[in-house]
Order: sequence, then structure tokens, then C-alpha cells
Amino acid sequence: MARLVDSPLILGWGHTAFGKHVDDTLESLIVSAGREALADAEVDPADVDLIVLGQFNSGINPLGFASSLALQIDDSLFGTPALRVENACASGSAAVHTGLAHLMAGSAQTVLVIGAEKMSGVPASTVGAALLGADYDAAGTVSETGFAGLFAEVAVEYERRYGPVGDVLGRIAAKSHRLGAQNPYAHLRKDLGEEFCSTVSDRNPMVAAPLRRTDCSPVSDGAAALVLGSTATSSQHPAVQVAGWASANDFLPKSKRDPLAFAATRLAWDKALAAASIALSDLDLVELHDCFTIAELIMYETIGLAPQGQGSRAIDEGTVLPGGALVVNPSGGLKSKGHPVGATGVSQHVLASMQLTGTFPGTQIPQARLAAVHNMGGLAVANHVSVLAATE
Repeated sequence: MARLVDSPLILGWGHTAFGKHVDDTLESLIVSAGREALADAEVDPADVDLIVLGQFNSGINPLGFASSLALQIDDSLFGTPALRVENACASGSAAVHTGLAHLMAGSAQTVLVIGAEKMSGVPASTVGAALLGADYDAAGTVSETGFAGLFAEVAVEYERRYGPVGDVLGRIAAKSHRLGAQNPYAHLRKDLGEEFCSTVSDRNPMVAAPLRRTDCSPVSDGAAALVLGSTATSSQHPAVQVAGWASANDFLPKSKRDPLAFAATRLAWDKALAAASIALSDLDLVELHDCFTIAELIMYETIGLAPQGQGSRAIDEGTVLPGGALVVNPSGGLKSKGHPVGATGVSQHVLASMQLTGTFPGTQIPQARLAAVHNMGGLAVANHVSVLAATE
């Protein structure tokens, strides 16, 4: 009889550095992160009941059937069911939530979740076309600015309603680079400062007005992995409880969405916090989806850190900085850490788990007990939120 799980746990994790991995393949990234996660959790590969791979791909990689690559971790994984989950830039968290669903249903007792993407080594036009495939209106079109252009439209609308955003986006970018510089997993590890991030220059050109290069996350390679179960197994650190989670999708055509509302994001956020029986004020940190700085600014308002149109207060008053009421993206976020699409959501869960166990090698938030993860696909269309809790 299947054994139901009351309190799912993250037992262990693995994480490659994000960046340009010239000598790595999608397979080697998957194997590296997955093998590290199993070793960290002290789980025998033969005990894994299910493998879930989060990967967007969408034509970036010619291999469109990557789920069984994880079996390369160890021959004892032969016969283990493996599936690939795709939900645009939320593919990683969709994989985590799929693993949780199997765990909670009792159809698996130990689940290995891996998120991975190999985005370098192909023409920029290929990557751009793949990413645009996540947008209802832009899919199949040619665009010089890609998804940056879509978020630039959001920033333009924000400015129309609430005023200029250039300086506040610069401050958000500078925060991300400052924290990312301390994160050994991050793609961009340089503290650029507010003046550089707020100024258009030869080194920081306008990509799609008003978004500069420092307002955009980089194209990255990388992988992250975690092991889900119901009983702590690692002698290296405590397990982390998944206290609540939820997902919500918005309409795909932008004509049916208010670009500043992030309405389905708010729905997923509220449902996840309710499932965990906590309030925003209970959280110590959040790893949220800042593919572009305008997304982080709007998220301040979406999750309730500032009133609508006043998101700048969250950074101006120090709310989201280390030492503030709710630290946002202590990892440096997608903006600095990088955004290998399918790996992002799993990475967010891993780095938040490190924070809750006091093992994060970057800017550690003291005595962190509760963390949230927010991962979105498309322009706030697919939304996944998790609440993680320390167990010791």
C-alpha cells in the first residue's frame, strides 16, 4: 500500500556554478548536479523512485528527449521512471511541484528533481527565438530585443502610470550585483555600484528602453538538483520542510492581462502562504524571479511589500536589503546569479534551503527560519510559489 507523506522534506541538494560552460553538455550538467544532490542527501541512487527533470529547451538543444539523461548518474538508476517537465521559465519549480505531488500521493517515497539548461554554444538568435516561444503574441516572430522588449513594454506602462523608473531599477540591479558578487554559484560576480547600473554607457547600453544591460539577466548554462523524501537522511545538515506550495496560471494573450497586476502570481503567492499558515511578515527571505529588474520592482508590490506604484519604497527604505524586514534575492537573483531557464526554479529551492540550514556560501541571512521561492514562466503567466521552513 502506498504510504502517504504528511510533511515533505528536501533532504539534500547539488548546484553547479552558473555561467558559460564551454566544456560541459546538458548531460554533464545534469549528472554533476544530480550526483552531488544524492551524495549530499546520503541517498543511494538505487533508492530513488522517480526522477523529474525541469528543462525548457524549446529548440535550444537538439535533444528533445532529455529525461533519461539523469540515469547516467549511476547505473543503478536503470528502470527508474523519469519524466521531463516544461513550463517556460518556471520549468524548474514545476518539476519540484511535480515531485511533491508524487511524494504526497504515495506513488514515490524518494524523488530526485533536477533542473538544467545548456544555453551557450548556439546562436543568440536561436536562444532568442526559443524564449519568445513562451509568449503568445511574439512566438514565431523576429525580434532584436527578445523578451527584454516585452518587459520593456511593462516598464514603459509602469512609467506611464507612476513615473520614471530608471534610478530605482538601477538600485535594484546594484543590489543584485552586490549580493551576487558574494555567491560562488553566480554567473556575474562583480559589484558594479548604483551609478554604473543607473547610467547608460558603452559598457551598459540600452537594450530596450528603459531597460539597460544591467536590468537584464544573462543567458547562462547550469544545473541544480534536490532530493525529496519524508525522513531526514543527511548527516551534513538538517532537512528542510516544504511547508506549503501553490501554482497559478494567467491567460496567455497579453490582451487579457493587466501587465502590472501579476494577478496569477499574487494568487499563487497567497495560496502558498495560506497552505503554510504564515503571513508575509513571518518570512525571513524570498528568492523571487527577477529576470528583469522591472519584474522585481513589480513583485515588491505584488507580494505586499509596498503599495501599488510605490515599489521603490521597498529598496529605498532598506526593506529588501540584508538586515531589512524581508531580504529579497540574497543569492543575487536571476539578474546576477544567471538564468539557465530550466535550472532556475530548482536553484531557488536549493539556495533557499542552504539559507535555512546555515550552509549558504554567500551572504547568509542570520537565523533564517522561513523562506519563500517564486518562479514564473512567461510574463507572469505560469507562477509557482513554495514556502520552505527550517527543521532545526
